[in-house]
Amino acid sequence: MYLNLRVIAMTATITPAPTRSARLGLRATREQEIVLRRAADVAHKSLTDFILDSACSAAEQTLLDQRLFMVSDGQYQAILSLLDKSEEPNEGLRDLFSRKAPWDNE
Repeated sequence: MYLNLRVIAMTATITPAPTRSARLGLRATREQEIVLRRAADVAHKSLTDFILDSACSAAEQTLLDQRLFMVSDGQYQAILSLLDKSEEPNEGLRDLFSRKAPWDNE
């Protein structure tokens, strides 16, 4: 059984960007700088915005890819309850898995 635990927060209101107060420093080769500047230009972002957006996306993905999740006793019991639940019939999945995969057409 595959269990995908991912939470996405969405808001309907636009909030102003928080003030950036933390300072990060990094060193790059000339080639890395050229690539980063070109990519930022293509994305119509400042170099700082491009690097922060890219780094944060990579960081979030790294955190989501963790295989060890630290949870409280209550959260652990809730997960076990979900795993112990009987499966419910799902006609959409039954239909999907009854068809031949497009790449198997030979």
